[in-house]
Amino acid sequence: MKPVKRVVIAGGGTAGWLAAALLTRQIGKLVEVTLIESDEIGTVGVGESTIPTVRAFHTLLGIDEQDFVRETGATFKLGISFEGWSQPDSRYIHSFGTLGTSTWMADFHHFWLEARAQGSNAELGAYCVEHEAARAERFAGRPETKLNYAYHFDAARYARFLRERCEADGLTRIEGRITRAERDPETGDIAAVVMADGSRIESDLFIDCTGFRALLIGDALGVPYEDWSHWLPTNRALAVQTAAVGPAVPYTRATAHDAGWQWRIPLQHRVGNGIVYCSDHLSDDAAHQRLLGAVQGKVLTDPRLIRFQTGRRAKAWEHNCVALSLAGGFVEPLESTSIHLIMIALTRLLQLFPFDGVNAPAAARFNDMSRREIEGVRDFIVLHYHLNQRNEPFWRAHREASLPDSLAQRIALFAESAQAFQASDELFTVTSWVQVMLGQELHPAGHNRVARLMPPGRLKEVLGNLSGQVGATVAKLPPHQAFVDRMVAPDPVPLRARA
Repeated sequence: MKPVKRVVIAGGGTAGWLAAALLTRQIGKLVEVTLIESDEIGTVGVGESTIPTVRAFHTLLGIDEQDFVRETGATFKLGISFEGWSQPDSRYIHSFGTLGTSTWMADFHHFWLEARAQGSNAELGAYCVEHEAARAERFAGRPETKLNYAYHFDAARYARFLRERCEADGLTRIEGRITRAERDPETGDIAAVVMADGSRIESDLFIDCTGFRALLIGDALGVPYEDWSHWLPTNRALAVQTAAVGPAVPYTRATAHDAGWQWRIPLQHRVGNGIVYCSDHLSDDAAHQRLLGAVQGKVLTDPRLIRFQTGRRAKAWEHNCVALSLAGGFVEPLESTSIHLIMIALTRLLQLFPFDGVNAPAAARFNDMSRREIEGVRDFIVLHYHLNQRNEPFWRAHREASLPDSLAQRIALFAESAQAFQASDELFTVTSWVQVMLGQELHPAGHNRVARLMPPGRLKEVLGNLSGQVGATVAKLPPHQAFVDRMVAPDPVPLRARA
């Protein structure tokens, strides 16, 4: 096996620059890292909403949160507000927090269900600080609080922010357009990428960040794409930026319409808007009109059409090529998982990095973990669509469609006994599954009756204390917009030292 001493990242954007940032910082003294991108080729650039795992990855990169927030126009995110997903007038929040206090025998929601059976009308979110803070539009970061949060940020500014750090760490960036890849006739590995000017760039390992084009993993290596459109038929998105017209809220809005859904992501300097839809149920022109008719504030950009097909590559690592982000697979952005999937793939790559040469066992391990990760995300997204009571043809088709076996079993388990679980290799927590299944109005037939062992009145007292503590904590938090303003103010005193 040929030792890996050179790594070429084909493509920029969020995926390319995240790969460059992690590799240069963590193993830049062991391998030579080069990134190739062309200013002529645009990036999707709408992945502006994240989940809390982003903060751990930023720690690996040594990113100071205050610098990041200032440079990328970031705001904070405590969850997603789902509006109209079960029925046109319904709303629930999938928050990033935990619910109440669980026991070894039963998760907290079983105690809440028992209280409901005994006449309580308290909402489940009343026992989650992040949920209630999101509803109240309040926020404070760490170390002031222990809130579990993520970010909204400007994807283009984020890529520039990462590029500056990478180039300061010694990364080589090559401007130019890749036209094709050359393969070694003996091994089948990619030997070099060929540029539009005819030059060749060789490497030992290639990371494909060429987006939906998948120039390396798809065109050169011929790895097939597994289509998931039968489960997730949305295949279009239109994105547009608008001026902010009010305070930024600490959550993403996902509002259902008759053929898909719309997003609204508040940043410091603008708002990101988009509409996701199925072209069989809504034309591009109609989607364009609907999007512009729903936004608030001055329109800053022309709506940008993005065509996609939900699914994944049969292998994310083939020969000496690792595919990231859109080149390796795509699950629509409903739960803001795209950037997480890039970050977790990069983390795995470093753990399995083939310093001594690309080897089949490492690639097989990487592919197995990647498959399970993206299939778990797929199931969670399908859940939102399947559990609906809307009457439009698009939604009826989702409700009546067959499910992946893994998801069908999970839904059946919750429907019968309110049991939810998170496997060791899954992203979404028990709290996430419970919030979405109950939010989509899947009411379980039964639940664990352990709460009946409590003395009369004790369950009511315990839950009252918990909700009171949550309310008192939220009341002490500043408005989200005020916290952001304070964080980005031109003040040399670190935020954590302020009163």
